[in-house]
Amino acid sequence: MNFWLVKTEPETYSWDDLIRDKKTTWDGVRNFRARSNLKKMAKGDLVFVYHTGDEKAVIGQARVMREAFPDPKDKDWVAVELAPLKKLKRPVPLSEIKANKRLANMTLVRVARLSVQPVLPEEYELVLTLSEGK
Repeated sequence: MNFWLVKTEPETYSWDDLIRDKKTTWDGVRNFRARSNLKKMAKGDLVFVYHTGDEKAVIGQARVMREAFPDPKDKDWVAVELAPLKKLKRPVPLSEIKANKRLANMTLVRVARLSVQPVLPEEYELVLTLSEGK
């Protein structure tokens, strides 16, 4: 199993929208590196959902339900299907992630603008621990 982080602007599509919809096609990605990451996602992989904008925080966990398929809006790109798992006990803000030395090499810290990015298993677990307030 692999771990990922996807970014979304909450005013465009938020965690609450994903909960309401029960699943979504994660499309509209128009960056070659992000597209490559979408193609690497496997059914069952776990995904952090990260709100950009003013919030800048990891909000919840989702699961890949369908692997890469042609983006319905542009067949030259790909999409995946995600379903929500659970909201984090508390959002983990980017500032807290940046302040944690064990997360210094996390892609979110190093390549902040990448909208679909890998997360190492130990990074994933640490963010979950931080969300628990530990």
